[in-house]
Amino acid sequence: MIKRLLVINRGEIACRILRTAQALGIDCAAVYSPADRNALHTLLADRAFALRGNAASDSYLDQQQILAIAADWGADAIHPGYGFLSENSDFARAVENAGIRFVGPGADAIAAMGSKARAKQLMAEAGVPMLPGYHGDAQDVTLLREAAQKVGYPVLLKAVSGGGGRGLRVVNADAEFDEALAAVQRESQAAFGDQRVLLEKYLTQARHVEIQVFADDHDNCVHLHERDCSVQRRHQKLIEEAPAPGLAEHTREAMGAAAVRAATSIGYSGAGTVEFLYQGGEFYFLEMNTRLQVEHPVTECITGLDLVEWQLRVASGETLPLTQADIARRGWAIEARINAESGAPDFLPSTGLITALVWPQGEALRVDAGFRSGDRVSVFYDSMLGKLIASAPTRAEAIEELSQALAQLRITGISHNADFLGAVLDTSAFRAAELHTGFLTQHEDAIAVALRRRRSGAAAPHDSGWAALAGWRQNQGQSNTFSQQYHLRPLYAGAAASAATDINTLTGTGAQGQAQQALKAPLPGRIIKIHVAAGDSVVAGQPLLVMEAMKMEHTLKASADASIEAVHCDTDDMVQPDQLLMAFVASDAP
Repeated sequence: MIKRLLVINRGEIACRILRTAQALGIDCAAVYSPADRNALHTLLADRAFALRGNAASDSYLDQQQILAIAADWGADAIHPGYGFLSENSDFARAVENAGIRFVGPGADAIAAMGSKARAKQLMAEAGVPMLPGYHGDAQDVTLLREAAQKVGYPVLLKAVSGGGGRGLRVVNADAEFDEALAAVQRESQAAFGDQRVLLEKYLTQARHVEIQVFADDHDNCVHLHERDCSVQRRHQKLIEEAPAPGLAEHTREAMGAAAVRAATSIGYSGAGTVEFLYQGGEFYFLEMNTRLQVEHPVTECITGLDLVEWQLRVASGETLPLTQADIARRGWAIEARINAESGAPDFLPSTGLITALVWPQGEALRVDAGFRSGDRVSVFYDSMLGKLIASAPTRAEAIEELSQALAQLRITGISHNADFLGAVLDTSAFRAAELHTGFLTQHEDAIAVALRRRRSGAAAPHDSGWAALAGWRQNQGQSNTFSQQYHLRPLYAGAAASAATDINTLTGTGAQGQAQQALKAPLPGRIIKIHVAAGDSVVAGQPLLVMEAMKMEHTLKASADASIEAVHCDTDDMVQPDQLLMAFVASDAP
């Protein structure tokens, strides 16, 4: 068994790994950035080592810094959790070369699946069903646009080296293609150092169904059944459940067998997830995540297994504890990701001090938390505070348990999404398992009704015929995946200044009759691209600038014609909420 384990992650997954490893008698150390100096995972670890910077590149992504800490402390294994360096083949190889065990698959397996284009080729050779698309090396814009036309819109543009919902855009028409491609390339270069893309047919009513696989170093590989992760926003999962509702048994078996073929074809070891799109009784390979997934607790709940313990045992050279025939599934489990974010329509990341946090308790509930009262949510990392998981004999009972738990959750000091998630659960469409990746957009009106009832304390009738909340729109439909949009509307001084405005709009007005306006930052973040300069004229819908905050790209667009008077920020600037970014004069100023 591993003796000394260095955990190089943060939040709930770091806490989970530390607790499981310590229960196995393993000496555990953690790392932390200055922003995480007093984070929960640093208190749980037997030792905690400081990293130099707050930005991910200066802390949890700094390979040399982490390897030096591991060597100095005498670690014989490193667990990367998920995110950060968990799917970095260069890091896995560097860990192996240092004589330290990487808790995860080998570097070659990570590299094979790390390139989405190469993964598609490998999976096709392994006989795994594939979507039509383009996975080639040539990246000429004209060639890619022609490939999209051949496949037929809508298509999905995807970063070759992407993951975690980054570097994705749905393109519905030829006129959108060039701007969407540029955005995916920019985001991919910034996040993964690789701007190559692939494209494939976008299924408008597809479900996201994935198979948990596990392999050891002794040629054993099994699957641990499936999960449905279809409820997503910007291709990031919000609610996950196991098993996937409504699948025929022969489909479950076929997907499980395909996932095992996928893993064995690349000599896999450890935990992994093979993701599929499912529509009309058919399934298609999406990608393989060569790590533990955020949603692994629902699999643990229906199998009674500890996947982190399995990871540590496999990394210690042991064989898998069970064969495929031994892995039964029982009951139902549903997980909700609790994020620090504002409400509809924009779902902005929320940062600041958590003045109080009380997680609900119950026999049917599991809480995987990385934050507590007194912690501070930083702009430098993602917005997930923790996960609530409910399990029960039936799906209906699990939904009800989770719905009540979300209502009992208490968080003050920052905004969070618990009410919204509860409203999703309360809709009749979710309860009837009418799931697909466009669920939130299709049912936004019903969710709005459920949200209003939930906040008023009324019993949820699960999607009555009442009218939706006026003005409530998710604002992030399938045609604008992942890149958040803030639509900017100028306000004029005087009587017109009280006119209705969109969320995060332009702020500040001049004296009577003046039309000069100030664009201020809606949240803390980094300016990554500025589209305009002083003196430019802009039209409604034109991008003004792009911010990055908490692992998301946020595009600020104009919703009225205007002239840019001044730009008060530069690329790579770190900005704070309400910081002045631009001043302009509206074209129809009085």
